[in-house]
Amino acid sequence: MSVLSVLMGLVCGVLSGYGIGGGSLLLLYMTHLGGLSQTAAQGVNLLYFLPASAAALVSHVKHKLIDKKLVLALVLPGTLTAALGAFCAVSVDPSLLRRLFGMFCVVVGVKMLLKK
Repeated sequence: MSVLSVLMGLVCGVLSGYGIGGGSLLLLYMTHLGGLSQTAAQGVNLLYFLPASAAALVSHVKHKLIDKKLVLALVLPGTLTAALGAFCAVSVDPSLLRRLFGMFCVVVGVKMLLKK
């Protein structure tokens, strides 16, 4: 375990606490600097997300920032499509998966820059 990995875990944890995509940054770190394949990095990211999101959720619930009706509407379809996506991801060529993820990051970044 390197010092850089620990620092990235800390930085991504803070970003995850704010709900602004710490996991996406962590994926980029693991695939470009950490030497992991896209699918291995996705697996690590999913495991990282569980305790990070649970910790952030405590604060969000405490400050009444959770819309319970919206959560109920999103949990079941989100869970089902996440499982479907995971099964599909392992059968997709890792280089294609990496390019698709990169394009997604660019599109999201441009939309964030152009948003008022």
